[in-house]
Amino acid sequence: MKVSGFTFVRNAAKFDYPVREAIASVLPLCDEFVVCLGNSEDDTEALIRSVGSDKIRIVHSVWDDSLREGGRVLAVETDKAFDAVSPDCDWAFYIQADEVLHEKYHDAVRLAMHEHLHDKRVEGLLFGYVHFYGTYGYVADSRRWYRNEIRVIRNDKSIRSWKDAQGFRKNGEKLAVKPVAAEIYHYGWVKSPEKQQEKQKNFHKLWHSDQTVQKMTGDADAFDYSGIDSLTAFKGTHPEVMKERMKGMDWRFEHNLREKKLSLKNRLMHRVEKLTGKRFFEYRNYRVV
Repeated sequence: MKVSGFTFVRNAAKFDYPVREAIASVLPLCDEFVVCLGNSEDDTEALIRSVGSDKIRIVHSVWDDSLREGGRVLAVETDKAFDAVSPDCDWAFYIQADEVLHEKYHDAVRLAMHEHLHDKRVEGLLFGYVHFYGTYGYVADSRRWYRNEIRVIRNDKSIRSWKDAQGFRKNGEKLAVKPVAAEIYHYGWVKSPEKQQEKQKNFHKLWHSDQTVQKMTGDADAFDYSGIDSLTAFKGTHPEVMKERMKGMDWRFEHNLREKKLSLKNRLMHRVEKLTGKRFFEYRNYRVV
């Protein structure tokens, strides 16, 4: 069994993406790792090379910044990275620049890839998600945050990134997947308020006009984390690759976990989910088989 990792990234240093940690977190599972490096204004390439692995192969790309509808450029860049993986790979592990796989899940992921290797009905593996918010001690847990997504796919080039690169489809159809007993740790909402605000202004440009972005983000120099609707405390451990990065945290954010900014309907559904573990009417861009 041969496995290729792949990702895309641009301006990771400028916007404080943990792409180095993201790549390092899945390298033990991969025989190669393809990085589609967009035209950057910083030292993102040096950051990637600092991982120090001969498994990593960089392909250069120029983003089409005119693709603002629905964040389409993110899917385009994902497909470029996927298309560059070696043709003899069986599985491709997709990790975004702000996602990290805890090392405690390596064995489960490896086992799942072996178990379903010859079952061609299985087109991908489905992972759970933990969305950190504000600091490394809080997790966003309302319905607005997706709970599962595909991160391992077969090396089948008819599989394409879907919409804004959150998931995948094959010929426009949802992939048939098997859940794996592993979670992706999403750190995109953990950075200094200043870096978060800078990232938001840039990120929204992938969907909206400059005028709309201005209305959405305003003139503040720092992002206001207090507007979150619901958080819970994180009681687990973080991946080893994140430990040094966590030591550099130089901001504070404290939140009353009892405070829930939810409508009555969402408050009731939130309570049901906590009691049953089920999320009713959940959008799923996949078919569990």
